Amino acid sequence: MPLFKSPAWASAILLCLFAAGADAGELKTKNVVLITTDGLRWQEVFTGAEKELINKPHGGVTNVKEIEEKFWREMPEERRAALLPFFWEKFGKEGQIYGNRTKGSSSQITNTMKFSYPGYNEILAGFADPLIDSNAKKPNQNFTVLEWLHRKPAFGGKVAAYSAWDVTPFIINRERCGFPVMGGWEPVPDTEPNAKQQLLNDLIADTTRPNAAEVIDSFLYQAAREHLLRHKPRVMFIGFLETDAWGHAGRYDNLLTSANAVDRYVQRLWETMQSMEQYKDKTTFIISTDHGRGSGLTNWKNHGAKIEGAEDMWMAFLGPDTPALGERTDCDRVTQSQIAATLAALLGEDYHAAVPHSGEAIKAVLPVEK
Repeated sequence: MPLFKSPAWASAILLCLFAAGADAGELKTKNVVLITTDGLRWQEVFTGAEKELINKPHGGVTNVKEIEEKFWREMPEERRAALLPFFWEKFGKEGQIYGNRTKGSSSQITNTMKFSYPGYNEILAGFADPLIDSNAKKPNQNFTVLEWLHRKPAFGGKVAAYSAWDVTPFIINRERCGFPVMGGWEPVPDTEPNAKQQLLNDLIADTTRPNAAEVIDSFLYQAAREHLLRHKPRVMFIGFLETDAWGHAGRYDNLLTSANAVDRYVQRLWETMQSMEQYKDKTTFIISTDHGRGSGLTNWKNHGAKIEGAEDMWMAFLGPDTPALGERTDCDRVTQSQIAATLAALLGEDYHAAVPHSGEAIKAVLPVEK
């Protein structure tokens, strides 16, 4: 269902969008960073590397010994910690992690497409839109929670989105949204780049592109971090992509390596922000993915409507207001459509009230009512 159906209805909804808000009460969160690592399976997140894929025939791995030394351990808890050490040390102890199906935690998409544009729309707008059925570069008619927040005085000029994928500016609707958006192999969205940003622009222009639509994650991380340091946004979306690209390429070694790199980027961002007065003990991180993938020796590479299991994904939360419940087990199902409202609720805003067909905020992630 699109957000707007007619100009009159749109005007009425816009009034609601701008007016709706929740009493922040005792919320400590003043800033939120939403991070995605595209197509990273829940299997790797919760059980680490799969032995059956660390080989040439099924995983495209030529440096088997090196990958096994880095990522293989006998116990799944040890494997996942080797792959995502910061994630499991920090989110696993001080935050909440959803999606381990083997332990009764279901985290799923609600759209039926099981690929990226529908997934990012669901994450950012809070609902599945059946009209979005391709990854075509078409401006999204749906408002995202990022744009909804940006249109509020408290967040105007304090929202930004950086993604490795060149379709993201269309998903967020850069022409309409009014805040900086970077997507794919394009210069950073600063009209007066500093020395580091200019170097990044040169590298982006001069580097041979392994994938024309997807900038290298390391460039994306540096661009996002520099925007954070220069402009100090209150709400930021950062979308990494190599975990999906290497999955499609059938390179399990590079998939593991890129997932491990994202974990390091998350750690550096968290530590950087905790060293800054604006962000220290006032910032929540949300990490998730746009879709799952299949299982087995072949379908780990794939996702889409026909791939069983690609509807299963994961999400994690870390911040001063989220109870430290760690890895959730035997809990209620959560959905991708709930991320937008949860993000807003952590900032004291009621997105679900403004957009009733969005998913409700995940109550367990919010402070316990007294």
